[in-house]
Amino acid sequence: MTEPVSQQAIAGVRAFNRFYTRRLGVLDQQVMKSPYSLTEARVLYELALRSTPSAKDIATALGLDPGYLSRIVQTFTDKGLVTRRPAPADRRQYLLTLTAKGRLAFGRLNQVSHNDVASMLATLGPAQADRMVYAMTAIRRLLGDDTPPTAATLRAPQPGDLGWVVQSHAAVYAAEYGFGVAFEGLVADIVAGFAKSFDAARERCWIAERDGAPVGSVFLVRETDDVARLRLLLVDPAGRGQGLGRRLVLECICFARQCGYRKIKLWTHSILLAARQIYRDAGFVLVDSKPHRSFGPELMGETWELVLNLSPG
Repeated sequence: MTEPVSQQAIAGVRAFNRFYTRRLGVLDQQVMKSPYSLTEARVLYELALRSTPSAKDIATALGLDPGYLSRIVQTFTDKGLVTRRPAPADRRQYLLTLTAKGRLAFGRLNQVSHNDVASMLATLGPAQADRMVYAMTAIRRLLGDDTPPTAATLRAPQPGDLGWVVQSHAAVYAAEYGFGVAFEGLVADIVAGFAKSFDAARERCWIAERDGAPVGSVFLVRETDDVARLRLLLVDPAGRGQGLGRRLVLECICFARQCGYRKIKLWTHSILLAARQIYRDAGFVLVDSKPHRSFGPELMGETWELVLNLSPG
């Protein structure tokens, strides 16, 4: 049974909508002091980004009534912004193309939009801007945005990333596996130890980033001169489905070889099925398992090892 939505949540969403539409100026009759309404501007945008779309494609993408769209297209045609011709496969459908004048109009509107957003972001620091973009991306994903996600990039940690690692591990593992606050404390200790005694020559942290927001992490730390330990592999739900966990583990293995380590160890749990499959596929072998209750529920802790071939090929 679906739980009722709280009045506080509804009020919060409505307050955000009022603020953001006011901030962007979309309540004006024309968007960003242009001669176009919000809907007309969106139609121009879709026409500019698509290669000879049909009117039906545009109506579907924007959720517009076909009759309403037809009137907009007629206005654009009369102004010399758009040409239309019957679709070869279905003469009842029309293919739309921006004219040179139409592309110029879109270019001006797009530049104004770019400048307005840049001005808004300029009032924020880089970390605050990243937080805002991350929150916006989360809203889109949660509300079912089916736009194909951009590929994640791997980078070194920046200020604020280590705190994100702790927070994300705590939130994801609590939501998906019921881990308690003791797990968050363990992650915080690991991250603090890494930051305090970081050896740049033999240790690394990778942060996976997509759409300007962190979506994954992994650490490789020195245990002995011959042994490295892989720690804190995480792929946030927003970053899943792209093989990101495998990419992060592969980075650890390649770096460990470069450093001359002869073995990589890691500790995980039997319930982390996706992670265990990644380790198995990478060549790790389960060498030990012990039950424990460190984080709330009864768990089976596992130690996995990978013996490195230092001269691959």
